[in-house]
Amino acid sequence: MESLIYLLPLAGILGLVFMFIKSSWVTKQEVGTPKMAVIAKHIADGALAFLKAEYKVLLIFVIAVAVLLVFKGNSEENSSGLVALSFVVGAFMSALAGFIGMQIATKANVRTTNAARTSLNKALEVAFSGGAVMGIGVVSLGVIGLSVLFLIYSNIYGVDDADGLTTVLNIISGFSLGASSIALFARVGGGIYTKAADVGADLVGKVEAGIPEDHPLNPATIADNVGDNVGDVAGMGADLFESFVGSIIATMVLGAVFFNIDAFAEFKLGAVMLPLALAAVGIITSIIGTFFVKVKEGGNPQTALNTGEYLSSVIMIIASYFLIQNFLPEVWTINQIEYTSMGVFWATIVGLFAGLGVGLITEYYTGTGTKPVRGIVKQSVTGTATNIIYGLGVGMKSTAIPILLIAAAIILSFHFAGLYGIAIAAVGMLANTGIQLAVDAYGPISDNAGGIAQMAELPKEVRERTDKLDAVGNTTAAIGKGFAIASAALTALALFSAFMQQAHITSIDISKSTVMAGLFVGGMLPFVFSAISMGAVSRAAMAMIKEVRRQFKEIPELKNALEIMKKYDSDMSKATPEDRAIFDKADGVAEYSKCVEISTKASIKEMVLPGILAIATPVLVGFIGGAEMLGGLLAGVTVTGVLMAIFQSNAGGAWDNAKKMIEEGVTINGVEYGKGSGPHKAAVVGDTVGDPFKDTSGPSLNILLKLMSVVALVIAPSIALDMDKVAAHNNDITIELHEKSDSTEKVEKKVEIRIDDDGEKTAKITTTTIINGEEKVEVKTLKGDEVDKLIKKEKE
Repeated sequence: MESLIYLLPLAGILGLVFMFIKSSWVTKQEVGTPKMAVIAKHIADGALAFLKAEYKVLLIFVIAVAVLLVFKGNSEENSSGLVALSFVVGAFMSALAGFIGMQIATKANVRTTNAARTSLNKALEVAFSGGAVMGIGVVSLGVIGLSVLFLIYSNIYGVDDADGLTTVLNIISGFSLGASSIALFARVGGGIYTKAADVGADLVGKVEAGIPEDHPLNPATIADNVGDNVGDVAGMGADLFESFVGSIIATMVLGAVFFNIDAFAEFKLGAVMLPLALAAVGIITSIIGTFFVKVKEGGNPQTALNTGEYLSSVIMIIASYFLIQNFLPEVWTINQIEYTSMGVFWATIVGLFAGLGVGLITEYYTGTGTKPVRGIVKQSVTGTATNIIYGLGVGMKSTAIPILLIAAAIILSFHFAGLYGIAIAAVGMLANTGIQLAVDAYGPISDNAGGIAQMAELPKEVRERTDKLDAVGNTTAAIGKGFAIASAALTALALFSAFMQQAHITSIDISKSTVMAGLFVGGMLPFVFSAISMGAVSRAAMAMIKEVRRQFKEIPELKNALEIMKKYDSDMSKATPEDRAIFDKADGVAEYSKCVEISTKASIKEMVLPGILAIATPVLVGFIGGAEMLGGLLAGVTVTGVLMAIFQSNAGGAWDNAKKMIEEGVTINGVEYGKGSGPHKAAVVGDTVGDPFKDTSGPSLNILLKLMSVVALVIAPSIALDMDKVAAHNNDITIELHEKSDSTEKVEKKVEIRIDDDGEKTAKITTTTIINGEEKVEVKTLKGDEVDKLIKKEKE
């Protein structure tokens, strides 16, 4: 079984081969008309310019943190300066995942538009293939990075004993820190970029100028389409990459507890390597699922996407059963708690179904035509205020069922396999990240395809096909955000559990003042974090709005073209040849690059403070307040962070689809409303308020939870409690001294050790003797040095 470790990188290599084949196929598809090619080039150039600017800043950050990690690793027991190498590799892999996603998305968007000129199925195939390159690429990089580093460190330090394994896992945790750091900057920076452009394009273009979304006359439209790739492709990819590797590392750390148990004698690394094996098999099941995503002309793309995803999940369930049975013993016991391989399997299934459940609930609260969204549409009739009030209510209400599902998943997975069960549930939820991310990335590619069709003024039937893909893309994006939140919650808990183990914390006592203080500070952080990111969007959007207004006012060709559009109510098919000539003169005169520059500069500048907040806070609290206070901080930030993320993502998604429903035409109380109507203007404002909710602060909170837990895990060896203090938390340690074979006599000793606020140790020893069915109980109390001697004796 040990040799299986060397096969794990092969699954990642297989995924990369599939990725290159799919990428080559997408690239070979025709781009379309010269105008389409020019528009696509503007989007690709803008996206690449952002990534270059972002990665230059992040390079400085990565070097600085790596230097600190070298000193930290070399100064600790069971660690090494190589933790800096893990950090750099994790950061590089995360950045590479975002780059791959961006590259393929900016190629697939225009080719999807061109494919939509002939058939819906062809357009779906191109868009989903682009998403598959992103999805399979992300999980392949994760598996290759982790498995190769584990093999290298295993050969250096050895994993034949517990100390060697602990050292390897401490070093490899830097990989997750690197991935988390890049993910946070990508999510926050990308979110600020896309929403600054989106808000500017919507408020000035739609509301003030009255022109359709993605119209070429709008100077912010290219920046808006670049933002779809920056935020929803690179950002989402980095987010799920970080969850993916974070859950694996947390489970590996928790699995190390079983290393020296007799039941694992045949395969000591079974519980450690299981999460990596599940992730490797997940690559294969995701690849299989992609072959079943097909739709006939006039069919429903959502059904096709669901078919691939559900089929992949079924195969993964079957495969995970056999993996778990082969990697783990049937039954084992530790600390008098019995675990079973079937229990671990059920915990994995719990995680998988919890992820699907949260996704479905998210679809209900944000999907077009659902009751909550129809409610927002109805409230839009009476104006902006009622639209926003009702939307906030929808977002708040939408937290209930997902939280109950996550809570149930925590309880059930812990019941089946303890803390290891919670971690393996997160792995189970993320095992099919490849196809899940493929479906997520399909959304922004389809959105871009619709924008290109609009800007290139393609025939109506083309826009109808791209709109059908885009409508499904909005739903998949909302489901993806729900899935990301649920996976973030379980991953954060898994990392939290791993931190407690590495810091020698057995329980978090909230009656302690420091722990309670940490709890409150942690609960506050998601609100401050959201406020910072929303403020950044507001400032960047103001600059964008001023620039769009300036161009509409100062560029004569744009000004004249807008007047012609207003004259014909945006229907240029009615224009006279003279008016059409005036309109055509504005083609390409909008200064798109200036709007792209505004979004790029603002996002790079504003992403720094949230990143520092997320990394510095756990370090300061850990070293100043101690490991237990840091535990309280992590508990607080996890609870309020998950609630805030669900609330913001779902409220924003509901506002977005309410606007789209009105644009398609709705009848309320016998009156028809559509684009340009009063309710539409109210819905546009509501959607604009929701944009930073669902695309900036909400998704960024997922990474905040995980990044803070990862930072805590990395610094855990430096702030770990000493073993005497650990004994204070082990309030009920039951030690069975002996049991005669004839069962006539049994002696059981229970030791309860406590330390009061003054540091005074007290031990209560309860000895229960049962002879021939008669029970005798003796209680003895020890204090001070006698307790120290007892602890020393038990260690020996």
